[in-house]
Amino acid sequence: MDYRYLDMETYKRKDHFAYFSSMAYPYVGLTVNVDITELLTEKKGRNLPFFLTICYCVSKAANKVTEFRQRILDNKIIEFAHCQTSHTVALEDGTYCYCTLDDNRPFDEYIPYAQKAQEAARRANTIEEEDADIYDKFFISTLPWVSYTALVQPVPAPADSNPRITWGKYFIQGERVLLPVTVLCNHALVDGIHIADFYEKLDEQIRLLTNKQEK
Repeated sequence: MDYRYLDMETYKRKDHFAYFSSMAYPYVGLTVNVDITELLTEKKGRNLPFFLTICYCVSKAANKVTEFRQRILDNKIIEFAHCQTSHTVALEDGTYCYCTLDDNRPFDEYIPYAQKAQEAARRANTIEEEDADIYDKFFISTLPWVSYTALVQPVPAPADSNPRITWGKYFIQGERVLLPVTVLCNHALVDGIHIADFYEKLDEQIRLLTNKQEK
């Protein structure tokens, strides 16, 4: 895994890190309705898998926010050059397994790669992950059955520092199609301004795919 340690003596949020790290529940999160009107049209026109299309956009956006790539390790901060996603894949018995994906490829290559990875994950059928392998992950899940305005997520004790990104069922409001997207982060690393930056980057990535100007 490609990461570096931050210098805690010069880290500008040193006091904030210590303050929020001392809390029993150090997380901060919110839910925002993201406009996917044009993206949904693109999805239908090209017969794209909805979840994987959103997952790609979310992963690209999260990787563009430095603080989302930071983790707490031994009470110090490490920063990854790039992070993968670990998402839930539904199984026929109503349970799920985990699948890891890397967005470091063009979208048209990502979709077939991701579909094969999901099939391999279904065959493996496990939610077991090595502790050393989870640090460079964004934890991704979805509730495609309901549109919601808030979400409470289970978290471990002691607290971890992987961002959790979840979305629900899209809905129509006026002439726009909106998707509730929830972000939960460890406040020792991430402030509201960084979460807002993620949503801005997500909007940008959606526009890139829609306008076929992906970078």
